[in-house]
Amino acid sequence: MLFSSLIFLYLFLPITLLGYYLSPHKLKNYWLLLTSLVFFAWGGVGFTLILICSIGLNYIFGILIQKTIQTSAAYWWAFAGVAVNILLLGVFKYTNFIITNINEFLGIIQVSGFHQTNIALPIGISFYTFHSLSYLVDIYKRKTTAQKNIFDLALYITMFSQLIAGPIIRYSDVWQQLSLRTHTLDKFSSGIERFIIGLARKVLLANTFAKVADEIFDYYGHCLNAPLAWLGIICYTLQIYFDFAGYSDMAIGLGRMFGFEFKENFNFPYTAQTVKDFWRRWHISLSTFFRDYVYIPLGGSKVKPYKVYMNLLFVFFVTGFWHGAKWNFIVWGMFHGFFMLVERLGFEKILEKVWKPISNLYTILVVMFAWVLFRANTLGQAFMYWKGMFQFNSNSQQTGIFLSYLNPELITCIIIAVLGSIGTFKTIQTSLRTFQNSGKSGSTLFSYTYQIFTAIILTALLYLCTLYLNAGTYNPFIYYRF
Repeated sequence: MLFSSLIFLYLFLPITLLGYYLSPHKLKNYWLLLTSLVFFAWGGVGFTLILICSIGLNYIFGILIQKTIQTSAAYWWAFAGVAVNILLLGVFKYTNFIITNINEFLGIIQVSGFHQTNIALPIGISFYTFHSLSYLVDIYKRKTTAQKNIFDLALYITMFSQLIAGPIIRYSDVWQQLSLRTHTLDKFSSGIERFIIGLARKVLLANTFAKVADEIFDYYGHCLNAPLAWLGIICYTLQIYFDFAGYSDMAIGLGRMFGFEFKENFNFPYTAQTVKDFWRRWHISLSTFFRDYVYIPLGGSKVKPYKVYMNLLFVFFVTGFWHGAKWNFIVWGMFHGFFMLVERLGFEKILEKVWKPISNLYTILVVMFAWVLFRANTLGQAFMYWKGMFQFNSNSQQTGIFLSYLNPELITCIIIAVLGSIGTFKTIQTSLRTFQNSGKSGSTLFSYTYQIFTAIILTALLYLCTLYLNAGTYNPFIYYRF
């Protein structure tokens, strides 16, 4: 089940909200857990059993770590728990990738290889595995204590708002909210607002860009000229941001509807001045997870320079590998790691001195070339696509294809998306809300007008999203690989 589906919007979510607020306080978590399991089971009952087994194992490991926290045994229980979670992820996500690469090697030496397995990738396994790892590590580091109520732990891991698309919520950030959280009309209404905005970013913007990007990458990848190639990667650059950020908005909004507060996950990454700055702004929950649970334990920046560089490259290797069992993702991660090293070796200081639009242009170009690796089906296709970005010779057919995409709808979406990605609408909204709460003359009347206008806009956005989804427009789900 997807957030951007009519069955979720007009059946699952209303029933879940109604049951939640009609339930007594002591039963709210149980209702939310039940509906989260139903949400996940929509993709397959077998996958749900894997999820339940993961919850049970992590509950036991958490208790064992807590009971031995004053002894060395805690380390070994934590190690075992982390190993089991990584093994579970590895079996379901990377088995066929490993077999494929072994077979390619064996083919070189003319030895018969192994058969591919029928193992299917459970949707959301990367996210709930990371939630489980956060739970065990936070107990071991004494940032929190083991959850005695297995149902509350299950709710943390399975909460449908962030189960299949993130963000990655750390246990230490929400454990208190599992038992004590507030429900107010303001929080609920802000949750609705945030959810609808996220839905619009996904359905109206990301899906529009996805159709163009997918067609260019999948159908014209071997006969690209520069205009068509650049249009494709511009669309994908906007698609992946508004898809990821849209889902994060929806998750944060849903959390507020149920009384939870989740941390922000995107901070206008396309305004970054360096690749380092980009990763401070892009998918914050993921980048900080790797920083705190991989980079810092390896020594972080407090080791010899060559070890720092090795740590950085390893972190970006893991980051790429986490995104999918393909060499494309690994190279994508290492591509970012390379530029992080270049900046650390002195280029960052140069970028700080140049005109900001130039440093921003550098960052955007690095990110866009990296997105080619992320989107392409193979490394070979990625290299062909890069080549096409510099093929300035064109023919009438390619020109016709290019012009066919530049319709008023796409141009309008690009303009809105560019303005949105650099924070223009956020700045306007902040200014309006500042005046609304200023207490100045006319602010009261403005406040009522602003609220009515906001309600009209949100209703219109929800209506447009409904029309698009009802019409069966292109609605890809890009998290299936994660």
